[in-house]
Amino acid sequence: MGTISSAFSIMSQALQADQAALNVVANNVANASTPGYTEETPNWQENQPIVINGVSYGTGATESGATSIRDHVLLERLNQQQQLASASGSRLAALNTVQALFTPDSGSTSSQAGDIGSGITSFFSSFSSIEANPTNSSLRQQVLSSATTLAGDLSNAAASLNSQRSALDQDAAGVTSQVNALTSSIAALNQQIQSTSPGADAGTLEDQRQQDLSQLSKLIGINQISTENNGLSITTTSGQLLVSEGSNFQLATGMVGGVSHFFVGTLDVTSQLASGGGQLGGYLTARDEDIPSVLNSLDQLAYSISTQVNTLNNAGTDMAGDNGNAGNIFSAPAQVAGAALSISVVMTDPNHIAAAGLGQGTGDNSNATAMASLAKQLIVNGQSPSNYYSKFVTTLGSTVSGVETENTAQTASVTQLQTQNDSLSAVNLNNEASSLTTLERTYQAASQVFAMLNTIMASVLNMGEQTTVS
Repeated sequence: MGTISSAFSIMSQALQADQAALNVVANNVANASTPGYTEETPNWQENQPIVINGVSYGTGATESGATSIRDHVLLERLNQQQQLASASGSRLAALNTVQALFTPDSGSTSSQAGDIGSGITSFFSSFSSIEANPTNSSLRQQVLSSATTLAGDLSNAAASLNSQRSALDQDAAGVTSQVNALTSSIAALNQQIQSTSPGADAGTLEDQRQQDLSQLSKLIGINQISTENNGLSITTTSGQLLVSEGSNFQLATGMVGGVSHFFVGTLDVTSQLASGGGQLGGYLTARDEDIPSVLNSLDQLAYSISTQVNTLNNAGTDMAGDNGNAGNIFSAPAQVAGAALSISVVMTDPNHIAAAGLGQGTGDNSNATAMASLAKQLIVNGQSPSNYYSKFVTTLGSTVSGVETENTAQTASVTQLQTQNDSLSAVNLNNEASSLTTLERTYQAASQVFAMLNTIMASVLNMGEQTTVS
């Protein structure tokens, strides 16, 4: 049967358990604003009862530590969505910078394109102007001036795109050190967790590891693999191992073809990282796909205009009497690639503009008419120059709009998942206040029973004297 001594023991354990639980609540309240902190709940455990003559007698309860309230599946979903949102976010930022180069009437400077569309129209219109007066020197000079403006706009745009690509390359390479620092930290935390809490929640250590995983998922695309003893392995989305429990594998960079490539060991994982997500994936997609595509369009435009105009100018008669060899207005591109960056006006004497047809007098305007008509001819990939450029700008705008829509949806998804996680794992001060009130009352009740037992014990020790139990 129970004894006063055993009752004292039960109440003593109750007070200790309540105090331990109160400490857990106090720790939650203290860390309510700590980034990455996960709410903890006390673990209550019934003590092994005593059975006497077939009757079971309870021996109280103990508080066996705290467990963090976390949903690993939800956290992994959140990390995966952060990878997508970070990738589209960094890509969108790069595309917005690219699109800004082609804003109409932005003005031509050394670092951005002017209004290339207007430049195309003005250039071919200048040939129309000399149709009526092919010997007018000022009108001829206007052809070279408008050609210089167009060439400058194309060249400036290409130069700015190359600068942006170089900046993205530096940004991408800079991610490497951040990734390596995080994988090293995760590996170290794995060792601590496997050593101290191989079969249970590791509390703040797991909070720290989750914080690192969250930051890592914003940088690159990753997969998480749970291992024995509460460990974790991390791979890229394509399977390259970055963390194996207590070991991490460095992400390295090296120059290939003039840009940074990324390696795990000796394996080049650049293309896999580009499609894997995270900030790095967005940088690489913009660097290796978006900007080269824009440059290729500008190169095709510059190549077609310069070669077609040069060909026609060398097929007529100029004011100097040259028949069929008046010279080039633009620099002659050797190939499509790089044509926009290298385009320039090489003609300095407007008298060498071949406005007349081959073998015709200087007053003839047939070749000027032919060069003006290039504006409407399908000389750039089956399109007129203006239509080609217009479609290029529209396509770029559609790409930006699509990525922006994608990023908005992904960011909203991240917010929704973060809200779900916060409702589960973040400290709710109202709930903590309720728990505190309950624990205070149970502590007071245990204290009251303890006081009653003390009074009863005093009565036993003072037989014959009246005692009062309050």
